[in-house]
Amino acid sequence: LLKSVLGGLAAAGQGGASASSAGGAGAIAALAPVLLEWLGGARGGANGGGLAALVEQLNQAGLGDAVQSWIGHGQNLPVSGDQLGAALGEGQLGRLGQAAGLDVSQLGPVLAQVLPGLVDQLTPQGRLPGAGEAGPDLGALLGGLLR
Repeated sequence: LLKSVLGGLAAAGQGGASASSAGGAGAIAALAPVLLEWLGGARGGANGGGLAALVEQLNQAGLGDAVQSWIGHGQNLPVSGDQLGAALGEGQLGRLGQAAGLDVSQLGPVLAQVLPGLVDQLTPQGRLPGAGEAGPDLGALLGGLLR
């Protein structure tokens, strides 16, 4: 799973103009451990809470079809940095940016490149982990990213 996540992050860093204009692979590398911690905590274990909360927040912001494509099997639908910025809000973006050492203006485009693949990799069964069900070990993912 770690190799898949890292491969997706690397591809995103080389892929779109959005990622390139937002700092490219360096911005993605800075943001990746912050995202993994945000989505499930650095300690591992049952990590559905952070991911489930993100999915709910994006659903409420009208991005449900895109988010469901990330979770399910098949092609991930794209979202824009502006859509994610509006869905997450300035406060959330500010906290993520501060934790990653990135300017808030960089986050939307980088998130638009990274989140679809990351959520896809964190839901290998094509669904969110259920209550009491352990999700992927995000602690191990985060530890691997920091090496």
